[in-house]
Amino acid sequence: MDWKKLSKKKRLYFIIAGSMAMILLWAFLTAKVITHDFNRQQVAANKDEQQAIVNGIILTETKNDTKYWEIYGENGKWNSINGVAQLNNVLANFYKDNEVSMSLQSSKGTYDSKTKAVTLYKDTFIVLKDGITLNADKLTWLNSNSPVIAEGHIKIQKANQLLSTADKIIISPNYDSFKIEGNTVSKVYEDKK
Repeated sequence: MDWKKLSKKKRLYFIIAGSMAMILLWAFLTAKVITHDFNRQQVAANKDEQQAIVNGIILTETKNDTKYWEIYGENGKWNSINGVAQLNNVLANFYKDNEVSMSLQSSKGTYDSKTKAVTLYKDTFIVLKDGITLNADKLTWLNSNSPVIAEGHIKIQKANQLLSTADKIIISPNYDSFKIEGNTVSKVYEDKK
């Protein structure tokens, strides 16, 4: 192809096409230089890791039409590598025979999908089905066959009948009885009706 024999219009098309090819090549090389470290950081980190920041998250465990628990977090984070959900401003219900047996409120909580453990900590308030209320620093629930363990600055109340403080309380898997451990002070009041 002889450049001199081409019409001005064809020469202009070749110049424009050549210019666009040069611009695209420059953009490709520049992008490779800019993202080079980014790609290396992804390879250095675990490339399968995913994190999600969620507002209004609800977690629940149900088997064979039997609900074991449900947890609502106002917001939180999910990490796919360690399988842990971190929740803030938590509300939770634990069930026995498809009825709420224990309700909880806490500032923070975690759910570990590998161990199925639920941990609530920082300003945890617990209400049992029979009207007993508990305050604790931390609560741990492993599964429906294990006791619930509450620890740290325990305060137990039942209307005008019971006031108790302790270091630790172990609530039975049926949520119908509990055992107090550690430094304990209990006051039992007689109902004078």
